[in-house]
Amino acid sequence: MKVVQVLPALEGGGVEQGTLEVAQALVAAGHESLVVSRGGRLVGQLERAGSRHVAWDIGRKHPSTLLAARRFRRWLASERPAILHVRSRLPAWVSWLAWRGMPEGERPRFVTTVHGLYSVSRYSGVMTRGERVIVVSDTARQYVEDNYPGVDLARVERIFRGVDRARFRRGFRPGEDWLAKWRSDFPACDGKALVVLPGRLTRLKGHHDFIDVIERLRQKHPNVTGLVVGGIDPRHRSYARELRERGKGIVFTGHRNDLREIMAISAAVLSLSQKPESFGRTVLEALSLGIPVVGYQHGGVGEILGHVFPGGRVAVGDTDAVADQLDNILGNPDSASRAIRDHDFDVAKMCRETLALYGEICGQPSTAISSAASIGS
Repeated sequence: MKVVQVLPALEGGGVEQGTLEVAQALVAAGHESLVVSRGGRLVGQLERAGSRHVAWDIGRKHPSTLLAARRFRRWLASERPAILHVRSRLPAWVSWLAWRGMPEGERPRFVTTVHGLYSVSRYSGVMTRGERVIVVSDTARQYVEDNYPGVDLARVERIFRGVDRARFRRGFRPGEDWLAKWRSDFPACDGKALVVLPGRLTRLKGHHDFIDVIERLRQKHPNVTGLVVGGIDPRHRSYARELRERGKGIVFTGHRNDLREIMAISAAVLSLSQKPESFGRTVLEALSLGIPVVGYQHGGVGEILGHVFPGGRVAVGDTDAVADQLDNILGNPDSASRAIRDHDFDVAKMCRETLALYGEICGQPSTAISSAASIGS
């Protein structure tokens, strides 16, 4: 099969990572993989793994972007892919308009993935127009069912996102070189019990709740240091200044590419998003490392915690309960780690199920390719 995946860019993030994982699985299984985006820092990784990148900015949020549909249609006609898989709303509109205008016998099969709990609108509804609609969690499935009642649920396929179990394994510890540089770069963290909040500095991530939690926790555990790991969104620089002024005892690392290592040396990880998310990849990565997570019980984060670490769930906005849970974890770290259940939210399983769906929709059920299991193993 030739499979085209379409998304805005390849800079980083969960959608991008999932795209790369499926692309790698396709190549490993002997298929042809193309990714369309405006580009970004992950293009080199994609191409080294055997996929072809096509630079095309069809994710720019401007009405004129839709004018690319005709040219994209011609490109699809020349490439003749078996599958067109779109992963974001504006690229999905361009792709759908292009696809709809093709003769039925010449169209690729059209697949969408609902990665987020988007604002409910006709604009967002394009993500439910796939001949098959992948949802990344039960939360995302419920979102589609509740908000787009016209969607035939027989077309909806839940394929959980997953983690690379080889990289995120219980007991992983960073090497001495990394530890030495970490101590040099962040001496205030050396010898401290780190409580980590990953995520860019935007109001939705719950940084003010985090500061409240750390202030309360340090009354009983003065050795605790709160660590915010995430870059500054250029649109939210004033918010970043506000956080730094208020959170005097908080360490802000900025954007990092070594979150795995940081979480592995932490006492706990938090998820305090103010709005529900469709999944919770970082939560799953931390738990896979054996690091306890405390998070608000809504959306995909609540779903994952329910499966893997039920004791980490707290009511949304209840910072006192978050602090109490962290107090228990810090007081009994071994017990907390043992309470983390094993899980099968595995990237290899995600890739197998995605390739199986591709094969099924193309009339090739045998393409539930076993070699996809090598991804992440």
